[in-house]
This record gives sequence, structure tokens and C-alpha cells, in this order.
Amino acid sequence: MEQTFSPGTVAEVIYQGGDIITMNCAAPTAEALAVKDGRILAVGNKEEVLKTRGSATRIVDLGGKALLLGFLDAHSHFNNALQIVGWANVSPPPVGPVTDIPGLIATVKAHADRMEPEKGDWIIAYGYDANELHEKRDVTINDLDPVFPDNPLMLIHVSNHGAVLNSAGLAKAGVTEKTETPAGGIIARLPGSNRPAGLLMETAFLPIFANMPQPAEEEKFANFKQAQLEYARNGYTTIQEGATNYADFVTIRKAAEKNLLFLDLVVLPMVTDLRQFSGENLTNPAYHHRLKLGGVKLFGDGSPQGKTAYWSKPLLTGGPGGELAWCGEPTFPYETFAKMVAAVHATGARIYCHCNGDGAIDNLIKAFDEIGVKADQDRRDVVVHSQFVRDDQLDRYVEIGLNPSFFTNHVFFWGEVHVQNTGEERASFISPMAASKARGIRFSNHTDFSVTPLDPFMTIWTAITRQTRSGRVLGPDQRVDVLTALKALTLDAAWQYREEKTKGSLEACKLADFVIVDKNPCKVKPDDVRNLKVVETIKEGRSVYRREEQ
Repeated sequence: MEQTFSPGTVAEVIYQGGDIITMNCAAPTAEALAVKDGRILAVGNKEEVLKTRGSATRIVDLGGKALLLGFLDAHSHFNNALQIVGWANVSPPPVGPVTDIPGLIATVKAHADRMEPEKGDWIIAYGYDANELHEKRDVTINDLDPVFPDNPLMLIHVSNHGAVLNSAGLAKAGVTEKTETPAGGIIARLPGSNRPAGLLMETAFLPIFANMPQPAEEEKFANFKQAQLEYARNGYTTIQEGATNYADFVTIRKAAEKNLLFLDLVVLPMVTDLRQFSGENLTNPAYHHRLKLGGVKLFGDGSPQGKTAYWSKPLLTGGPGGELAWCGEPTFPYETFAKMVAAVHATGARIYCHCNGDGAIDNLIKAFDEIGVKADQDRRDVVVHSQFVRDDQLDRYVEIGLNPSFFTNHVFFWGEVHVQNTGEERASFISPMAASKARGIRFSNHTDFSVTPLDPFMTIWTAITRQTRSGRVLGPDQRVDVLTALKALTLDAAWQYREEKTKGSLEACKLADFVIVDKNPCKVKPDDVRNLKVVETIKEGRSVYRREEQ
């Protein structure tokens, strides 16, 4: 048993009567755990832990349930959770109801009828994924305009890297036949015409979305509780806003100062706003009112399911706008990108770089080589997604000290799409956890919410089974065991945040961040892991979510 509080310290709460998974390799399981002042007082043998019991100590019988560390969200977009409350969900099953274009239009129409927008107001939907539509094509203005002639409409791509707009939306965004496609962007055109078809991706879309009308500040504040509850009901006690402009950061900081955060929130400022963040603590950030800056976010490419990632070899199926010999494109020309990497490195801040394709990863490695980054510097820079990383690039990760945050949910949601677009060999190596583990690389895993659901057990399940929607196993040699998958959401995620001294494992003096689960994930069949349920989430000893009795 570990105990570093003063002798005689009395516990406020003691948990017992279930499996306690500590994520501490020296003592991976425990019989009981005691809490005092928001931290773990003692964990280990039941008889020893009960010595911290006092007359006012509350004893919690887990009743055979499992107690795990509260999950650390390695990458998601908290701002999306604040916004999607007022948007239509046009995701395909199992996330949403849409399977074909008529169903998509009906879903958006029903949402618009409920919301009753004024003429000229935007109608927004999220989760759009042409890959899963029965028609296997993108929606166009020809589908949307007859039903939505007056209101601008935006169907946000499931990757969050693009959208389909109707004609009213294109007009409001200023996209016309004369609009040139920007570097790093896609403007799909109607066949035989220069007229925009509706689909905008990457640099053609992002400036438009950035200038969309925003909810009033007070409206955003009102959504903070509900947004955090979405994370808490999935067992997260540390969460992330993974790409933040300065204006949104100011709003979040105001909310934090109003004590509206009950979970720890890590914010990643966008590199494009680096100058505005220059007065903030980017090098040794600490939590203030549960908010801290974690590093700076850069983009190397786009989305593999949207065909806007950047690969070293062409896709088998062409580009999203019908382009031939399509490798995708980097978000920025290499010279611009390398200057961004160097500028962030010069501040001392850690780099979180979004790279999906191996071409984008090549660019990141080259940029790090040019500024002389090595593993022994212990910078803990993170390659966000790192999906199509090659085997030889993993060796360079070791040399440089790059750490991937993988996205194994892609195996289920788009594994078949990746096989079709890139071929079996490349698709089978996405998010290669086993190959990384063999090299001693410390990796996290994430949901990229709202791209995929926050459910951590879905994420663990995809890491241990690598099953696609059809049930095939994609890259069986890259499957990992349950404890390794758990580490990617706990201990190693905490390490990437430089918070391993206070989070990541259940040890004395660390924060009392827990999740109680209906069953022990290490004791159920692999296929049953995805069905596990969070019973209660506890942040620093205080219950922040409790599941209603079913």
C-alpha cells in the first residue's frame, strides 16, 4: 500500500467491494482506495486502507463494479460540444439516422421546422458523410435548393474539414463561378461547368466557417454545463479544446473565471493566432480555474475520409473533386509550414501538429530535423491523429521524440473507405499501436469529438479488435491488449500533457479523478468492451455525473 499523507490522516471516502484498476505497473490492482481533500490518500490492500477510516468516513461499496482512473481526453473539440446543441445531426448509424440523401434532407427539414429560422438565417447540420450514403456521392445544390431556397444551409463534413452548402449558403459565403480554388482547398464544381456544386473543403471552407455568426457570449456560457456533462457521462475528467482562436479562448477564460468549469480543460491555441497568445504562458502552463494552455496547434494536412490528407503516393480513387493522381495537399506550402514549426519551437511551447497522411508526417519530420529537435530534449511534441504513419517514420519518431495521439475509431467508422481509397496495405497500418509499443513510443488515443462519439469504450474496443463496420479485422497485427488501450486514455495521455505527477494512475497523493464502470474491461470478452457503461464520474473526490438507474 502507498500512503504519503501525514500519519493519522483520516479519509473522507473509502471505495471497496469491486475491482480497482490503478494503471500503476508496480501495483496494477487494489482492493480499496481512500480519498482526502480531492486527492488519493491511500490505495492498496483493504485491511491497510481501512486504517484511514474515521467516524465520519463514508464507505462506498462498489457492488462488484470496477473503479478506473478518470479518462483524459487526448484530443477533441470542446467548442463543438458548445455549438452542436442547435445543429441537426445528419450522421450515419450508429451515431445518427441518415443512410441516404432523401433521409438527410428530411432530417434537416424536420430540424429547420422545429427551429423556425428567420429568412436569411443559417441552418447548420453536422456529421455529413458521403461515404456512408446509399447513393455514394456528395450532396449538391441540385439536391438542396428545391427544399431550402431561402435560408443558407451548411452540412458540416464529419471530419470538420469541410461542408456542403446550398446556393443561398454559397452566395452568403461569397463563393461564385469566378471564385478561384485556394491552395490547399477544394471547391467542387458541377459537371461541365465552373459553377460551385456545394462541397467546400479545407482552405476553401475554414475561413467561411471561422466567420460564421457566433452565439452570444451568455448563450455560450449557458451551454458550458451541458457540454461538460457530455464528457463526464463518458467518464472524462480532463478534456480538450483542440484548435482555438484567440476570441474563443477569451470566452472560455471568462467562463473559467466565472467558475463554470467542473472538469479540467486543456486549450490548444491555433498557430495562426500565435501572436495574440504571446502574452499567455505557453511554456509552463498551469491550471487556473480548471483551465490551462497545453501547447500550440498546427495543421499539416486535412482529412483522410474526406480525401484531403496528404499522402506520399496517390489514392486509388482520385480526389474529392474528381482530381486524378491525387495525393492530397498539405495545408500550407512546406516553406510556410516550416516557419510555423520554427516559430512555435522558438517560444518553448510544445507542438501539437495535425498530420493524417504520411506526406504531412514527412514534412513535420523534415521541419523538426531543420531545427535540431532530438528525443533527449523531452519536449513531448504530439502528432495528432498520425494515422497513415509509415513504419520507417515510427523510427524517426523515436529519434526526434515525437509522440502520436492515435485515432483508432477510424478503423471502425472509415476502415472500409480507407481500403478502397488507399489499398489494403496502407489501410491496415493506420494508427499502428502495436508497432509503436514495440518501439517504446508512448501514445494516446482519442475520439476527435465531434468527429466520432466521446464513448471511451468504443475507442478502447477499436484499439483491441480493429473491427470495421462490416466486421472485418483491419490490421490484426496492430491490435493491443486492454491495459495498453486503457493506458492510451489514462497514464500515457497524462504523460503527453506533462501531468503524470498528478494524473494518469491511481496512486497516493494524485488527484482523486475516477470513473466507476458497470464491469471490469479486463474481465469481459473483447467484443463486449464497447458495451460497458459509466456508472459515475468523480472529479477530485466530487461526483460530477451519476447514471440514472435503468
